[in-house]
Amino acid sequence: MAITGKVWKYGDDVNTDVIFPGRYTYALMSDEEMGTHALEDLDSNFNKNGQPGDIIVAGKNWGCGSSREQAAKCLKARGVGAVVAGSYARIFYRNSINEGLPIITCPSAAKMIQSGENITVDFDKGIITCAAGTIPFKPYPSFVSGIVNNGGLIPYTQRWLTEHGKL
Repeated sequence: MAITGKVWKYGDDVNTDVIFPGRYTYALMSDEEMGTHALEDLDSNFNKNGQPGDIIVAGKNWGCGSSREQAAKCLKARGVGAVVAGSYARIFYRNSINEGLPIITCPSAAKMIQSGENITVDFDKGIITCAAGTIPFKPYPSFVSGIVNNGGLIPYTQRWLTEHGKL
């Protein structure tokens, strides 16, 4: 799987309260409505102008703060093609995989990739292609690829159970 998209670049320590604003945490809303609030407290331009397939590139500790899964869910619902960051808060990383949001750890990417450029993330080959060149990253293990490629942990599990005659 490869994704090509426009880069929205952010720095270090972006927390879940600005990825999905805390004021909406307990509001009942659809995934689509959640997507309309993605990054609205961090970058109103992204919220207004972000397009499906756009790629977020960030520094270290993306998704720190609370463990709310809405932070990953709103990015997926907004159509974010992938998140590439130097490092992640562990719970955000796992929530992203569970939601089927493609997420890559690549510390050198934030240094090499510029906001607004188009990049390609090739998950199978483990490379990011950008204006500055090609950046390698460690590809997912096959079971993680299966989760992401199936749209998240629940669809992956449902498919596996169906294929193995358990449903």
